Amino acid sequence: MNQCVTTEGGAVVDDMTPPGERRMLLLVHPTRPDAQELAAEVAGRLAEAGVAPVALAADIHGTALADCEHLVMADPADPAKDCELVVILGGDGTILRGAELSRGSHAPLLGVNLGHVGFLAEAERDEIGVTVDRIVAHDYTVEERLTLEVVAVHEGVEVFRSWALNEVTVEKASRERMIELTVEIEGRPLSTWGCDGLVMATPTGSTAYAFSAGGPVVWPDVEALLVVPISAHALFARPVVIGPSSHLVVQLAPRTDGMGVLWCDGRRALDLPVGARVQVQRSNLPVRLARLSASPFTDRLVEKFDLNVHGWRGTGRRA
Repeated sequence: MNQCVTTEGGAVVDDMTPPGERRMLLLVHPTRPDAQELAAEVAGRLAEAGVAPVALAADIHGTALADCEHLVMADPADPAKDCELVVILGGDGTILRGAELSRGSHAPLLGVNLGHVGFLAEAERDEIGVTVDRIVAHDYTVEERLTLEVVAVHEGVEVFRSWALNEVTVEKASRERMIELTVEIEGRPLSTWGCDGLVMATPTGSTAYAFSAGGPVVWPDVEALLVVPISAHALFARPVVIGPSSHLVVQLAPRTDGMGVLWCDGRRALDLPVGARVQVQRSNLPVRLARLSASPFTDRLVEKFDLNVHGWRGTGRRA
């Protein structure tokens, strides 16, 4: 089956695997023996199907994967190079690591959930045989998810540049102190909050930190950005949903006592001095997620959050 790519605009185009040896990158939770044993099984199944399993040397030392004779070592500087898919065994944190390592490669991510919620994952552990068969057969679709570009500036000098799939946060560095943050949208001030921090999230991240901070759940195909204050002491401190092309700026106000911390997906951090400005906007480089099911997002919410749907008598069917 040809692979279809569903873009954010809804268009569907063919995306054929380039000629030559087929390669798939395996990323595994580094400290979980069960994940490493499952990765060894996946590597064996891929090799039997004529697909080269690829892994980072740092991930396999002393694990079950080290004994896989068909395993190809990835380039540490570009792990997903020439790989048609990144297969990730772990929870959402491991999937975020996969997004980081494969950024710019065009390879979609397919997560096998070994965590608790696994909102970004597409398959479960007990489905691994069918999952491998389907990815070998190109029997999946690909969604493109909006990401954020972030730049931090202090005294007119750029001090940090990164990106995020879920969220960018600016938070207090000291537990005992609040920070004061001024939020600017499209070059105009919105408000200044004394707060624990601020979450700027994508629709994908609306079910992550932003959700825990009181933000709304946003369907993945909605193009929007979320601004969610964390424990703000202000009359107007509700989450705000803004357009996807909006430019956000968060400034650590001069009255702040102490430093702040900038986080991207909870993985990449920077200490922020007073007066620093954090600029956030939509990135032109999305993350691509492989999908095995055409089930609507509603079903994923019900499953992952264990929502009570007892008594439903609708006529809709699961895809």
